[in-house]
Amino acid sequence: MSEKIKVGISIGDINGIGLEVILKTLSNSVINDYCTPVVYGNTKVASFYRKALSLGDFSFNVIAKAELANHKRANMINCWEEDVKIEPGVANEIGGKYAFLSLDKAVADLVAGEIDALVTAPINKNNIQSDDFRFAGHTEYIQSKAGAADSLMFLISDDLRVGVVTGHVPLAQVAGKITKEGIISKLALMNHSLKTDFWIQKPKIAVLGLNPHAGDNGLIGNEEAEVIIPAIQEANQKGIFAFGPYAADGFFANGSHKKFDAVLAMYHDQGLIPFKYIAFYDGVNFTAGLPFVRTSPDHGTGYDIAGKNVASESSFRAALFEAINIVKRRRELEELTANPLKVSKLSRDRD
Repeated sequence: MSEKIKVGISIGDINGIGLEVILKTLSNSVINDYCTPVVYGNTKVASFYRKALSLGDFSFNVIAKAELANHKRANMINCWEEDVKIEPGVANEIGGKYAFLSLDKAVADLVAGEIDALVTAPINKNNIQSDDFRFAGHTEYIQSKAGAADSLMFLISDDLRVGVVTGHVPLAQVAGKITKEGIISKLALMNHSLKTDFWIQKPKIAVLGLNPHAGDNGLIGNEEAEVIIPAIQEANQKGIFAFGPYAADGFFANGSHKKFDAVLAMYHDQGLIPFKYIAFYDGVNFTAGLPFVRTSPDHGTGYDIAGKNVASESSFRAALFEAINIVKRRRELEELTANPLKVSKLSRDRD
């Protein structure tokens, strides 16, 4: 039996750039040397985009379930049979409906252990809403399916790792959702992920303030003194090396993020704007704190360029390889933990 990691892929909004970046990535057969891709979608929709991209020499191996995947091919599971009207660049109910069918089947297989990791192509968080999907985004939906009490939206690249305390939350509600307990929970998830998923033995985490100038000693808000600093202090008592709070603007502008293994931002845009500016083309969104691995590219549906064959697959490809790498690290860590002699040998080899 192949030892290759089986990576599930949900196709996202069929009118966005999801299938374009998926096809561009998987058309390079070298991918099959590193993993066994299983795409949850529909062959007719894939054929539409394959023709639009002039990928006539590429095709999927169609399978009924993940366990039948060909380890030398890119595989596809048909999640529906009916014909679908595809309108690249159009945000409509059809795009949301079939994005959910793909995601639902992929997540079910992920939870069941039929695939080893999941990479999700972008959805439209508005048109995917239905009686079956009442979530702010992928992260919240997948966390609920995992039965996890908490998770961390963790944006990662070679040069920067940024997590957020509040994710898809209206800005007007952010301050009310910043609590000491919430910050400590996110710090604990981040610290554990850095150790387990990235093999950083003693992670250093920078914590950003909520207010401009990190409150400026109470002149521009009290959340730093009353909530964030007590959370950092308690986290340190728990053995987490957290520092701050730092003013977000100067922190990134002067390169302070380079001195830390990760950064915890208080809200979505505070963390994601600098991350996407610094690491837009190779950035990956990783959901830390779950029993399985889920990544995604750090861009959206790209309606403005959908169907035009101009979307870059670099972020999606990075998300695919990051999922593979994290699964490998987790497996190797489990093996080392189960065999203390290997841990001792590894330590001697590194010395």
